[in-house]
Amino acid sequence: MSRMYPYPLIAKEGWPFIIGSLVLSILTVIWCGWWSLPLWVLTAFVVQFFRDPARDIPVAPEDVLSPADGRIVVVEKTTDPYRGVNALKISVFMNVFNVHSNRSPIDGKVERVDYFKGSFLNAALDKASAQNERNAVLAITKTGRPVTFVQVAGLVARRILCYVNAHDLLHRGDRYGFIRFGSRVDVYLPEDATPLVAIGDKVSASSTVLATLPLHAPAAGSVPENSANSVDSTTEQADMVKEATDRAAVAAQHVLSQE
Repeated sequence: MSRMYPYPLIAKEGWPFIIGSLVLSILTVIWCGWWSLPLWVLTAFVVQFFRDPARDIPVAPEDVLSPADGRIVVVEKTTDPYRGVNALKISVFMNVFNVHSNRSPIDGKVERVDYFKGSFLNAALDKASAQNERNAVLAITKTGRPVTFVQVAGLVARRILCYVNAHDLLHRGDRYGFIRFGSRVDVYLPEDATPLVAIGDKVSASSTVLATLPLHAPAAGSVPENSANSVDSTTEQADMVKEATDRAAVAAQHVLSQE
């Protein structure tokens, strides 16, 4: 996929809809005068829906960027169903007033792209991730960390567009797809990723950092610092209990010997 994308303010996917609604509005003005007003409102809506502005892109290597505009509806530890591994899931819900251009959250390489037919439930619902029509991009960062991002169709959306294929190189902020009209994008990250957003937060594609992901996976068998502290604390408490028990036994033996 080409790195370069000319941000024209209006997405290329929108021009047929914009031109069609504009022509219809003009013809209705000629024939019906003020009765054309609803069509002009529709034309304005279509133009705003297909807007595609350029964005500032954070460059910190551990940053995972939002692939879409919208609102955070899920931040949870779960299973990545496309890889079958534990993961941190972050979901962005897009309503009809959000920008619907989808952009890569990472620098990396596409492993594969999987498309699934499905329903068209409200994309804000949790079950939409598993039941709706969707398109999953499985990618690997430059340092070998697996990331999955999934375009999910919504109640009104009937068209998922994805422009990347297996072995394509991705750069954060690259435009890789589009969804019409209202939908969500799910992002599955390795368990050691740290979320920087919460449910209800509003995010912008490419410019909002969803999470930080360490460049390298934890060493096999390593124990998290908090777990190590917990183990040390438990061991210390056990030693104190044993010491107190031993002292009580010695004291009891001393009393009995005096009797």
